[in-house]
Amino acid sequence: MQVLGIDNVLVPVGDLSTAKEFYATKLGLGVKFEVPNAGLALFTIGDEAPGIMVRVDPQTGSGTAPAMRLWLEVSDARVAAQELTGRGVELLAEPFEVGTGWTVEVADP
Repeated sequence: MQVLGIDNVLVPVGDLSTAKEFYATKLGLGVKFEVPNAGLALFTIGDEAPGIMVRVDPQTGSGTAPAMRLWLEVSDARVAAQELTGRGVELLAEPFEVGTGWTVEVADP
């Protein structure tokens, strides 16, 4: 598996409106997209493709969202999941599809 770059950095937040106020209004980052019913928004960082994604815990709707996550870009997340599992890396879930492709999340020991 070859890491091609950073896809996004996910930051857990307690309130989506407060996060949008901070990242968009106070920091001046552009909003690339938001999915309010999923409790998330992605903010652009200059002209770079990666962004900062804020997310409210989809199960509790609170600030108890999982820890910060770093998404790395690979050519095929499903193949990477198989390779990582073979290396003894714990998958947090099976690969799943997002708006930009496939994602696999792993546990950081």
